[in-house]
Amino acid sequence: MNVKAYLDLLRIGDYRLLWSALVLNLLGDGATYAALAWITVERAGAAGLGVLGVCLTLPVILGGAVVGPLLDRFSRRKLFIYDSVFRGAVVALIPLLAWLGALEQWHLYSVAVVYGLLKIIPLAGTPAVLPELVPGEKLQAASGLEATAMGAANVVGPALGALLIAAFDAPSVLVLDAVTYLIFALLISRIKAPMGRPEPTGETGTRRKPGWTPVFKLIVRDRFLLVLTLSFAAFNVSAGALVVALPWLAKFEFDSGPGVLGLMLAVMAAGELIGSLVSGAVQTSEKQMLRIGVLQLLSGAVLFLLVPTSLPWILLGLALNGILSAPMTVLGGVVRMTRVPNQMRGRAMTLMRTLMAGALPAGSAVGGVLLSGSHYTGLVLGVAALAAAPGVLTVVLFRNTAFRLGVTAGEQQDSVPATS
Repeated sequence: MNVKAYLDLLRIGDYRLLWSALVLNLLGDGATYAALAWITVERAGAAGLGVLGVCLTLPVILGGAVVGPLLDRFSRRKLFIYDSVFRGAVVALIPLLAWLGALEQWHLYSVAVVYGLLKIIPLAGTPAVLPELVPGEKLQAASGLEATAMGAANVVGPALGALLIAAFDAPSVLVLDAVTYLIFALLISRIKAPMGRPEPTGETGTRRKPGWTPVFKLIVRDRFLLVLTLSFAAFNVSAGALVVALPWLAKFEFDSGPGVLGLMLAVMAAGELIGSLVSGAVQTSEKQMLRIGVLQLLSGAVLFLLVPTSLPWILLGLALNGILSAPMTVLGGVVRMTRVPNQMRGRAMTLMRTLMAGALPAGSAVGGVLLSGSHYTGLVLGVAALAAAPGVLTVVLFRNTAFRLGVTAGEQQDSVPATS
């Protein structure tokens, strides 16, 4: 792994500030989830946790519809700062109400809804501003560090929150998270790059095109973006099915408690971290899409290792799936960031990430139906095939197509034969 690529990237002051702010934001989000979940389970039990989960995730779709155009219409710096300060104030209301003895369960749900509605601002805004902060040849390393931060935070954030709850209490954890929101805003304010309202550049035209129509047209007409979005969505259906399958395995096949489930999730997360770190340190290639196709084919194929309900085989399959799938996100992020014109980048990133994330519940629903009939083998065979098949299509479509940094969809140069 070329660690120098990451060290060179972190020497860029503006990127270092953004990445530090992102890591802090993600860790705080994980700790907040743990605190909200703990207060909810004490007050409303398992049923309350289900409602909290819906409040945290479902509004993300609506938030994407609203926030995407904002990222392309207003200063992205100001949106980052206003969002962070506002959400910090909202989170701080919970400990305040708790200490006043006025906290009700609906307050927790309301905070979760606000979180879900606005989460897309840093989620889509970060890749939207990266091309402004780092040179094109470093975008893959930047995408790799972003994916690594997300993966690490998904593991460390809730665990850190749980430790802090045990040391103090859940409301105190939310106070700390409110402070991290303010630090996030401070770090963003120190970035020297404008990060302002995006303006049309180059040959993409001088007139701003509002709304979602030009973004839909961009994705549909550019086969790089279209194939990435559809193939990743198919892959996420499989990922959503695994969310249901792993607890089912721990409970009914291994007759075990949360320990085995935690082991499976940790192994998969560790694989994703390794894949993100390695792929981010590799140089961008003109065969970027071919690489993505091969990775998706292999990461889907290793899911067949989950067919035998033997823990060592399942752990191996999950580890390999994580190692192979994480680079897909990193390499695909570079393609998306460079193919989309700046004045559409906020909406496009929002739309593509929302569509891909929206496939997860569909996979979970299918997994639930099949596992309710104990059709585990059929589920694994189906999700493995669904994950791998788009990889085959990507390999076929892009085996002789070059990817060039800085070439956007508007320049219509997506059919250049790759050179040797």
